[in-house]
Amino acid sequence: MSQVFSLPTALCLPVADIEALIQGRTIAALPNMFLRPGQKFALYPVAHTNLLIPIEKYYSQSFLPTAQTAIKSTNSQTVAVKMWGKCEFCQIIDKTKSLDVFSKLTIWTPEVFYALLEKQQNIFLAYLRVYHLPQFYEFTINPGSQDKLGRFIAIHNVTGSETQPILTEQRFKQYQRQLENLEPPLHPQLEELHNALSKISITNTVAQQLTHEIRVLLGWNSQYNQDRVDGDLIWIKKIAKVGNSSDGNEFEKLVRKSLVKIGFSASNMNSKANLDPEKLGGAGGLDFYCEYPYLVVGECKATKTEKVPDGTAAQLVKLGLKHLQQQYNSCIKIIMAAGELTTDAELTAKGNEMNVIRPETLQRLVEFKAKFPGAIDLLNLKPYLQNEPFGSAADDKINAYLNKIEQNIKLRSHIIQVVKNYLQNSGTESAGVAALHGAYFGSQPQQQLKPEEIHEILIELSSPLTGYLGREKGSDWTTDRFYYLRDLSIN
Repeated sequence: MSQVFSLPTALCLPVADIEALIQGRTIAALPNMFLRPGQKFALYPVAHTNLLIPIEKYYSQSFLPTAQTAIKSTNSQTVAVKMWGKCEFCQIIDKTKSLDVFSKLTIWTPEVFYALLEKQQNIFLAYLRVYHLPQFYEFTINPGSQDKLGRFIAIHNVTGSETQPILTEQRFKQYQRQLENLEPPLHPQLEELHNALSKISITNTVAQQLTHEIRVLLGWNSQYNQDRVDGDLIWIKKIAKVGNSSDGNEFEKLVRKSLVKIGFSASNMNSKANLDPEKLGGAGGLDFYCEYPYLVVGECKATKTEKVPDGTAAQLVKLGLKHLQQQYNSCIKIIMAAGELTTDAELTAKGNEMNVIRPETLQRLVEFKAKFPGAIDLLNLKPYLQNEPFGSAADDKINAYLNKIEQNIKLRSHIIQVVKNYLQNSGTESAGVAALHGAYFGSQPQQQLKPEEIHEILIELSSPLTGYLGREKGSDWTTDRFYYLRDLSIN
């Protein structure tokens, strides 16, 4: 159990600087004194006043929107102390150092460093390991705190522990090594993309999501949860409930939204055969029609208690041929229905190679897509839809597909934990394929893998687009080394 200790002092830092530490955007702080390694203190946010240069020139373009938001959200009467920090290292910067590289590795522009050096001979740069406090502490603003910017003030009754670090030890050491050795950023192209998106992310929700995911890949948002709340989960979790009701129009709308969510699309040019959730087919129209990446046509039947009649399957044949002509024969056919099919309906569905899928299964499919965006591959799903069994038994084969995906995700989550545990137990920063294969074999896994197969998964997990592990490339695959970045939650 982590030790709880008292924090009698707090370091006063600009509120935006503390926000950057909370987000894992930086580990650096600019105190007005030399800090001792091992020194512990709370972090006290101070309003941005009397800065040496305007705020627009103070922070990098990638961080400026966050800084401006943090500044606007400050309360003029009270201050909330949420974090504490431990100084791991403190260095003195002067004009002989590469200030531009320091700028690229922190949140400040080069102009900040030059302005500080004009005012004073040296800059103190402290590397802080930051932790969440067990609870928030609210204080009435100290009238003299602004004058204490970069210095300590006395506080009372604040306790901390090391149970909730912002950054993993691996990520912190990597960041510290970059600063100490003045190594350039690892992924400048991603940072440039982030900078461009940040300019529109305030008003564009898609840009907000992309900037958030880029921050995760860069290691800036260490508290990222893979099961993050996707806004679409609000309606996704209604699919089964609505499908088991008598609200046919709402169920049809949710089915269309579901198909779009997992990657299907259509031109929507035909009012009687499209995929637009806001333009339902209406009387005499198909309930849904997909064109890309392959043709899919279907009917929806929201049922509360009654059985699904033969007319539902027969109507799909009739309307499909009417609106799609010969193209109908090339379509994968689906009936989305909760109720049990009558005997005649089951025979018609099987005879016409129709997949009958329950709302619960559709909801499970879409939830996988929301939680693990890359998990659902529609081309891999296609054979499950094209091949027997058809009728009500088709629901089992779709669940078999989802079970396979779930096992693959669990395997990757397990391998990440193997890497994490091996590095913690061995005290090393990275490990090679042979060592990790041995650790995996010793973890009593349900699936046996060869070293080459382990390496393939490690490469996948260390891709910049996944960001669960990091990779130090070797001369060949046997000399690649990997290190831990973040967990893959499967709950």
